[in-house]
Amino acid sequence: MNPDLPRSPAGDYNPWMIACMLSLVPFMEVLDTTIANVSLSHIAGSLGASADESTWILTSYLVANSIILPISGWLANVMGRKRFYQICVALFTASSVLCAFSTSLSMIICARVLQGLGGGGLAPATQSMLADSFPVWRRAQAFSLFGFTIVVAPATGPVLGGWLTDNLSWHWIFLINLPVGLLAMTLIAIFISEPALLIKERKALLAAGLRMDYFGLFLVTVGFGALQIFLDKFELDDGFSSPFILALFCTWTIALITLVVWEWQHPQPVMNFRLFKLPNFAIGCLVLTLVGFIFLSSTQLLPQMAQSLLGYTSELSGEMLALGGLVTVLVMPFSGTIASRYVQPKWLLVIALITTGSALVRQSYMPPDVTFAHMAFERITQVMAMPFVFIPVSAAAYIGLDPRNNGEAAALMNQMRNIGGSIGISFVTSLLAWRTQFHHARLAESITPYGSLHGASLAAVGQMVQHQASFDSYLDAFRILGLSVLVMWPVVLLLKPSPMRRAA
Repeated sequence: MNPDLPRSPAGDYNPWMIACMLSLVPFMEVLDTTIANVSLSHIAGSLGASADESTWILTSYLVANSIILPISGWLANVMGRKRFYQICVALFTASSVLCAFSTSLSMIICARVLQGLGGGGLAPATQSMLADSFPVWRRAQAFSLFGFTIVVAPATGPVLGGWLTDNLSWHWIFLINLPVGLLAMTLIAIFISEPALLIKERKALLAAGLRMDYFGLFLVTVGFGALQIFLDKFELDDGFSSPFILALFCTWTIALITLVVWEWQHPQPVMNFRLFKLPNFAIGCLVLTLVGFIFLSSTQLLPQMAQSLLGYTSELSGEMLALGGLVTVLVMPFSGTIASRYVQPKWLLVIALITTGSALVRQSYMPPDVTFAHMAFERITQVMAMPFVFIPVSAAAYIGLDPRNNGEAAALMNQMRNIGGSIGISFVTSLLAWRTQFHHARLAESITPYGSLHGASLAAVGQMVQHQASFDSYLDAFRILGLSVLVMWPVVLLLKPSPMRRAA
């Protein structure tokens, strides 16, 4: 046991070995947020569900995940961090098997809710344990392992899901979690320890009288649950023209505003919003929201454009994402080393944000006959800078933070990243529909019965106009995402400097 790290779960073992173990299951959990997308039609057909009904297979997981994630730090403090982590792994693994053997839509939705509840606590618990296992100057390197799960898993999910569905069956996208979960539970039981300091703090917390914040828990459930359904169903249900969407908007707005006011003054809040008084933490959460917004939405945009407009198969579009993921894996270790030894995180963030934003803006100038190599190159230039965003900001956010709040901080940071991703996907989905209508109207103005292209029929011309309008709408989405990144970089200059150790 390192006396300088009394909260470390590594005990007498090498912390890097523990870090590798801890990153195993969160990778599977983040993978599960995207792996079911490409298999949704197969699942719906097997269970006799309509296309609209099948979307609840995705929504139910995200809703449960968004409810448990923000309170996972508090739950870990009350239950004990190792015990909480073990429960999450066990629930996630068991519910994955239940998903695979579901025989009806209602059964798989219930199983996905349980899976989301189990998976929601994994990322925050992992991040807090990594923060406690390494000195401040080395956290950036440790977070490169956690960054691997966040950056690579969403890109890997559609590829793996498509391959398993095409070559085996959709059941295997859930069954692959079983061996990983069993291995993780065994390793955790043997190698992960509950530090004496955390045991002492938990006993003191319970001895002082645990005041259960029932109202805060209710507001978290209603607020974040309604927000996730709102974002997931906004475009499908015709936006604010739908009474259902309007009701959800009012519900989550009122619930979350009330939640902030209530938790700010509560002595034992389930969500510690007072952490936002720390400048580095507040800026870190803002940047992580942007990371989720940009990364998940762009990860959806490029293969969707390739498949719907360029005729790519799901496997080929997945390979395009995989090339970017491969470069990210190669860059990830260097980003942690550079951030901890050579360059202050805020300067890495400035360079990375400008690089990512410029790459997205450049994608908005792709020609209609863009090749696979061109799109793969643009994807690589966009994502290769992401490790230099996620890892430095994760490390910088902990500067000035009381170690006792590491779990609550990790929960809030991961929740902000998840919300950013949900907002991004909902935003680009709505943006594509709106801009397609806009471009179609402008292009159609120049089409007349006497001016059709090279004697083509009006029906053929109409198809060409629709195709071009759709393509232009994707380019608009890339441009807006890129500009949103480029206007963000001045904010990170407010980050306080991070402790560093020079290489010998």
